[in-house]
Amino acid sequence: MSAVEGGSRVRDRRPEPPSRLFGLLGTHIEGSLSPLMHEAEAARQRLMLSYRLLDTALMGLDDPDWEGLIHWARRFTFTGLNITHPGKQAVIPALDELDDDATLLGAVNTVVFDGGRAIGRNTDHVGFSEALDALHRSGAAVGMDRVVQLGAGGAGAAIAYSLLRAGAKRISLVDVDPERGRALADRLGRAFDRARMEVLSPDEAPAALRVAQGLVNCTPIGMTGVSEGSPIPLDALHPGLWVGDVIYRPLETTLVRAARELGCPVFGGAQMVVGQAAASFGIFTGRRADRTAMLHDFEAEARLRWG
Repeated sequence: MSAVEGGSRVRDRRPEPPSRLFGLLGTHIEGSLSPLMHEAEAARQRLMLSYRLLDTALMGLDDPDWEGLIHWARRFTFTGLNITHPGKQAVIPALDELDDDATLLGAVNTVVFDGGRAIGRNTDHVGFSEALDALHRSGAAVGMDRVVQLGAGGAGAAIAYSLLRAGAKRISLVDVDPERGRALADRLGRAFDRARMEVLSPDEAPAALRVAQGLVNCTPIGMTGVSEGSPIPLDALHPGLWVGDVIYRPLETTLVRAARELGCPVFGGAQMVVGQAAASFGIFTGRRADRTAMLHDFEAEARLRWG
């Protein structure tokens, strides 16, 4: 049939480019701002993208089959997933390949389905690196001779990795479970000098802070609805510290507020969560995300929700 019929052009019936489907897989994630960030950035770039929350708690799964959920997402045409607590390690057996960062850290926060293969990556360290870079660019003193890190769990692994890459000469890993701290130090010791890391108990942290230049909280202490207060006695802080916190709910934790009032350079978890999201967006779409716009979206919505 001719493209022109009865003097009028036949409408082009070619299908529109399909919308790409992504999601966040985890437990108790109903308050996540990941859909907002990814979909708003896609709209700015005129991409058709849908981002869904796959919350195992809302699914009624008390003991999730993490491997099965990865296979399910692949069958239901998801293009990729972000993975959050507590699935970052549990999904690994379902994956065909891990990148170097995910292999070293033993955790995955981004999965891409590509050509029938499920590929695991880890972008958690990216946001922290960017937050440190922002402090440097602001002219703040960011000493790296000694940094005290509170927490050696999943977030702690990514932060310690980032600190070592940034040139920290010595990291004091503080954890309520010394074995977990030693396991992290040993794992990172495959890529870095193990002597750059020591493991301390919480009781030893205040003394370590007296001679430290940096402090990072990688525990949930201070998170709204989880644990109020500070993970370290506030009188252990001093003006010679820079202070970071992985928590973003609230945007300014008790720890960050106290450190800022002392005159310490500080950053909260918003920059970190946006940095890893922007890195994942790039992996998912092949497009560079506008991190500044994503941070604005995140902080504006966070203030509405959490004050």
